[in-house]
Amino acid sequence: MSRWTDAHCHLQDRYLGDDPAVARDAAATLARAFEAGVDRAIVIGTDAQSSAEALAITDLVSAVALYATVGLHPHDALSDLGPVAALARQGHPRLVGIGECGLDYYYEHSPRTAQREAFAGQIGLAHELDLALVIHARDAFDDLFDVLDSEGVPPRTVIHCFTGTPDEATACLARGCDISISGVVTFKNAEQLREAVRLVPLDRLHVETDSPFLAPVPYRGRPNEPAWVSVVGEYVAALRGEPLDVVRDATAANTARLFALPAI
Repeated sequence: MSRWTDAHCHLQDRYLGDDPAVARDAAATLARAFEAGVDRAIVIGTDAQSSAEALAITDLVSAVALYATVGLHPHDALSDLGPVAALARQGHPRLVGIGECGLDYYYEHSPRTAQREAFAGQIGLAHELDLALVIHARDAFDDLFDVLDSEGVPPRTVIHCFTGTPDEATACLARGCDISISGVVTFKNAEQLREAVRLVPLDRLHVETDSPFLAPVPYRGRPNEPAWVSVVGEYVAALRGEPLDVVRDATAANTARLFALPAI
């Protein structure tokens, strides 16, 4: 039987261990994921420290194969991109992407100019190293498209945790971007997102948890984990009116293609 792939999660120690109330053992987390039908997960970097941790955690031996990205999140766009770029250029057998990077005008923790510059730099890094690009986009699609059009969209690019409109989804797809769906799709106020999910071609669709954030209904409010990517996938399949196994196989294959993962 084929299994799910979590296209985007954060399993690094500082995410799992900062708050004793939500601390958990990574091996146990991955065991639960495998029991839920997950066999691969992409651990995402958001700054130099978390990127190094993402690479390190791929050494963890478990039934779930882990791969990693290195990146600088738009919230941290004022930080030096140099250490992240150095990590990427050093190479690592489980390094499969750049990001998450992009633009976030909802929180705007960094100036917009700095966000655009950091984003452009990471697009260049993905081109240089022929790695997948993982994009974070919130309330910033016009500027996002402007930067992508200026810098050129890497051949393997995904909008992670897509929460935009059907028109924005169409514009992403037209630029060659894939679209990844998180537990947000299960939220009561996400009707526009559900409309967008229905129009994404199956061969461009991914599912993710963004754990430990954004747990899907009925787990909303609890720390998320890769096991629940199956919940997201089941919801997406029902929403699209497609067989569960078809969506599971397609999204797993899409994520393997996006990140150039080895065959299992």
